[in-house]
Amino acid sequence: MLQAVTEMMEGEGPTARQQDVLDAVLRLLVEEGDRLTMTAVARRASCSKETLYKWFGDRDGLLTATVQWQASKVRVPPVDRKGLDLGSLTASLERFASDWLRVISSDTSVALNRVAVVHAGSDKRDLGAIVLERGRFALGRRLKPVLEAGREAGLLEFDDAEEAFRTFFGLVARDVQIRLLLGDRLELTDAGIDGDAARATQQFLALHGAKTGPKAL
Repeated sequence: MLQAVTEMMEGEGPTARQQDVLDAVLRLLVEEGDRLTMTAVARRASCSKETLYKWFGDRDGLLTATVQWQASKVRVPPVDRKGLDLGSLTASLERFASDWLRVISSDTSVALNRVAVVHAGSDKRDLGAIVLERGRFALGRRLKPVLEAGREAGLLEFDDAEEAFRTFFGLVARDVQIRLLLGDRLELTDAGIDGDAARATQQFLALHGAKTGPKAL
């Protein structure tokens, strides 16, 4: 059933009604944490449990879809490999960074990650594994082709795409996520987030930007 959920999320994506359900799950996680049940979701989303089981299979399937729905809010604008230049690469990286900062700083993501951390330290590791696979690892799979396109165009220099991605991720996140998980009430404005995204992108380009200039196309 988890495979079916993945195909739904990575294909045409959830329907508007399914999105309403997933948003209800996120709100319940903020309110109830790990006490979330299929019954509570059905009540909050005004649908039957039978419908939930039909769409998502079980609680793990529902949580998987919820994590993927949250991660899908981080956009990775497609790049034109043939016409890629420093401006379009920079814009793509900044968009990813600002979207990601907005997602991880939301109350829903903080609640989701707190539950995942609790699972990771207990006998039930399901949500922790789901958040890693459908969140952090999935985002890496989506952004690394952009980094590799930048390398092919002679705009970036790195040996390993995963290491380059981790560097960029670290520059974007800094200590924001851990401070939010520990209860620090950071005030992240839209302007502040966009500024942090631009700053992280410039720092990444200073580390991995090509020193010899782009290749001739």
